[in-house]
Amino acid sequence: MNFKNIKRSHLFIALAVLLLVAVAAVFALRPKGEEKPKEAARSDVPARPALTVTVAQPEDTELVVKLPANGNIAAWQEASVGSEAANLRLAEVRVNVGDVVRKGQVLAVFAPESVQADMAQAKASLAEAQATAADAAGNASRARTLQTTGALSQQQINQYITAEQTAKAKVEAAKAMLAAQQVRIGNTRVLSPDDGVVSSRTATVGSVVNAGTELFRLIRQGRLEWRAEVTASELGRIAVGTPAVVTGASGAQVRGTVRSMAPTVDPQTRNALIYVDLPGAMDGKSSLKAGMFASGDFELGRNQARTVPQASIVPRDGFNHVLVLQPDQRVRAIKVETGRRVGDRVEIRTELPADAKVVVQGAGFLNDGDLVRVVEAPAAAANTTATAAK
Repeated sequence: MNFKNIKRSHLFIALAVLLLVAVAAVFALRPKGEEKPKEAARSDVPARPALTVTVAQPEDTELVVKLPANGNIAAWQEASVGSEAANLRLAEVRVNVGDVVRKGQVLAVFAPESVQADMAQAKASLAEAQATAADAAGNASRARTLQTTGALSQQQINQYITAEQTAKAKVEAAKAMLAAQQVRIGNTRVLSPDDGVVSSRTATVGSVVNAGTELFRLIRQGRLEWRAEVTASELGRIAVGTPAVVTGASGAQVRGTVRSMAPTVDPQTRNALIYVDLPGAMDGKSSLKAGMFASGDFELGRNQARTVPQASIVPRDGFNHVLVLQPDQRVRAIKVETGRRVGDRVEIRTELPADAKVVVQGAGFLNDGDLVRVVEAPAAAANTTATAAK
């Protein structure tokens, strides 16, 4: 009896072990989707936002209608300053390239010794001619008093009168010679013909130059102009007085006004020249120089345009996009065409919904469909945006 009880207890133990192994096998072979039924049941937990952002609505901004063009910077007018004196030695040069000069300022001086000698000779010749004229005048006066007495023949009287007139003519010739020498004395000082800036100098101390040789070249009144090229189709949009903004190679900008337009179009390029005055371009504050290439824009007027902050423009795959906030707090990427810029705002030419809100801060880190959390823009950033919009 005891032996049977022992066998029965061993059988119960074996059955319990088999039951535990079976249960363990069931848990081990159960599909993974059933491991966490509690977590699967929590589908009502909201998703976390991908980023905290600020948004702004597109605004109507008054923008300038511009016509871009390219051209060269040139002197408004140039003055060639040369020598009027021949075969004189250049004794002194008082200005150099880049100097600002005034009208009548002495630019160079020639050695005056030879001209002074010629002037002394002219003065002596004048004195001699005056003495001869005085003697001839006395003889002619006496001859006239004897004309009625018959002491002198009419031929002799005519000779004295002719000698008087000849002497007077010689006096006038001597005066003219003296005046010419005085002019030569004046020409030994080379004067500036106008206010301007010295753009070139060929004058060299000690050189002997011929009359008409160019010594200096001036940019008259220090005025530069932009000679812009526009196509024939664009020519009709520009008129005299149209404002323009010229940008040099260094980025310096100068405002100007259309002074005149070429009456013809180049038959090769089909472009016309527009001459834009650039006042103050040589006042030292601008880096524009004659001969430089420059781009610019003609300001043709103003109109209203829809603009967004520049930070909301996201370039991707070669196109510009804005991220528009949806009612479910997710964003939708919309490809847009951009236009003009003013301050930190950009024109959007693509039609957007009337109540659209575009993501500003954080736009570059989002993708289409991302969930976001919207916060108010900082006060400083808002003020900056408002100032730029004005």
